[in-house]
Amino acid sequence: MALFSKLGTVLRTVQLKRLETLRNPFAPTIRYFHPESNLGFGSTVPSSSPEPRIHQKNVAIFWDLDNKPPNPFAPYEAALKLKKTASSFGFVRHMVAYANRHAFSYVPAAIREQRRERNKLTQAENKGSVTPPGPYLCRVCGRNFYYYEKLLNHFKQIHEREYTKRLNQIESARGSQRVKLVAKYSMKMEKYKNAAREILTPKAGYGLADELKRAGFLVRRVSDKPQAADVEMKNHIVEMMDRRRAECLVLVSDDSDFASVVQEAKMRCLKTVVVGNINDGVLKRIADSGFSWKEIMMGKAQKEAVSVLGKWKDRDVLRRLEWTYKPEEEEKSEYGLGDESEDEDVESNFEGEDDGSMQKDKRRSWWEMESDADSMTSHSCKRMLGSG
Repeated sequence: MALFSKLGTVLRTVQLKRLETLRNPFAPTIRYFHPESNLGFGSTVPSSSPEPRIHQKNVAIFWDLDNKPPNPFAPYEAALKLKKTASSFGFVRHMVAYANRHAFSYVPAAIREQRRERNKLTQAENKGSVTPPGPYLCRVCGRNFYYYEKLLNHFKQIHEREYTKRLNQIESARGSQRVKLVAKYSMKMEKYKNAAREILTPKAGYGLADELKRAGFLVRRVSDKPQAADVEMKNHIVEMMDRRRAECLVLVSDDSDFASVVQEAKMRCLKTVVVGNINDGVLKRIADSGFSWKEIMMGKAQKEAVSVLGKWKDRDVLRRLEWTYKPEEEEKSEYGLGDESEDEDVESNFEGEDDGSMQKDKRRSWWEMESDADSMTSHSCKRMLGSG
């Protein structure tokens, strides 16, 4: 009985499979193909031609810190906003900032006021007249302190000494040993720098050069001579244009001395953008586009960059389609001066033909045509003369 029951189940399964194949004849083949595979059903044929790459223009940012510092905004945030706005015009390849010693030692009024308030609050905490809202956290080791002055002393005595010791080890090492030490201490030193910006006060200035370097700018210090930064910056811009390293120039300055450089950049078909606070300045009148610090920090400049790019593209298309009058070519085409060689070839072809045919044509008028009878009589006369 068990054997008959097994045979019955086998026969039923066979019958069910036959019914499935009758209903859907492609069912056995579909099982061996994945629906998302390249060879199965429902697969899409990949296009042979790849998508064309859009060529982005190289952008160079030159920042005159003597004339246009990032006041009253934080240097790091201002540098990032400036880079983000410039990236709307293409790929930002060069970012250079020029200034002398006075620009880096100057402290804005807003930062001086913040330092005064911090000192007053620290003195009030030491006297006990003011209680801090919560403990102060050391961002290097994670310890908590109930007074800001204790956090400051802890940071200077422990973490600042460790940082200077690591710097000395890296500077004294050479070769592969130095590379190993840099890789070993890179995370710890970066952690210290981030914490030191909030706790330690710079000895000179407010850390302008370090903040710009952190944002990716190349900071170049020049001598204290008058116009030293302008001369170095102009030479750098001209050198960049000579080597064709950028197609768009972003100049952060209100100094009218850079008007000649902006004009030369436009003559070399470079797009020019000026960032400054003077709306009716000389640079903004000459340049293709201009923004203020407020527009850059609020993000308004980045939104307007889209419309500026559209205007630039339309202007380039109109220049290509622009018709220019060339009187020399017009005279040649009118009097046929450019087709002298073709006329000479035609004349030479006519000169090489038989002169007899030309004489015959001259004897009769132009309306008289040679008939078949005349041609037969001429041929018979020639034969008789030849036989005689």
